[in-house]
Amino acid sequence: MIAIPAVDLRDGACVQLVGGEYAKEKVRLPDPAAVARDWVSQGFQRLHVVDLDAATGKGNNSKIVREILREASVPVQVGGGIRNEDQIERLIDDGATYVVVGTRAIEDEDWLIEMADKFPHQLIVAADVRERKIVTRGWTRTLPRNVVHYVEELGALPLAGILVTAVHKEGQLQGTDLPLMEDVAEASQWSVMASGGVSSFDDLRALEHRGLAGAVLGMALYTGVMEPRRIAEEFGA
Repeated sequence: MIAIPAVDLRDGACVQLVGGEYAKEKVRLPDPAAVARDWVSQGFQRLHVVDLDAATGKGNNSKIVREILREASVPVQVGGGIRNEDQIERLIDDGATYVVVGTRAIEDEDWLIEMADKFPHQLIVAADVRERKIVTRGWTRTLPRNVVHYVEELGALPLAGILVTAVHKEGQLQGTDLPLMEDVAEASQWSVMASGGVSSFDDLRALEHRGLAGAVLGMALYTGVMEPRRIAEEFGA
């Protein structure tokens, strides 16, 4: 299993939110590109970059995303507000290894099928979840859809993987939602990455034991709860 640092972008800074709520910003660092370089220097083999402003329709951090992609010596997966083909193509041209699609992919099945065919094995579908219900539009809209059933439906598409974020655990350092992640991993035809609440090596090992292919880490890294180099050494691929 691979551990992947999150670089979440908001107003030109690298931030961490508690519980997926924009009013509860706990970490703010002014130079996201430097943050990304530091994670790579500590041994991490992939980065997860999300433009939170683009996800909520409040602007974008595209210049910073391009800077990170230009400098990165490891694969980078980029998400946040990606809702058309031109955006996907531009990110890939800029150097993104994978593009993370969420809101439109979930709300517009035909579009996702078309994009997956045009960009085979380059798209990661992001299913953000509160209590097993999918949330979209920057966590502001809750759909009456169980994530496990949704993931089962994605089996026929040529995806690069699925990212499930337990928003109700996000940034709280209280452990991830293991039953949820296990059920999603069992239901999925594709590699599944977990996000939200990971705060210990035991969490990472439990996810690995349950068949998860990766874990995106945020608050635990940014607050020093977990030692980055040790994580990178044990969960490097």
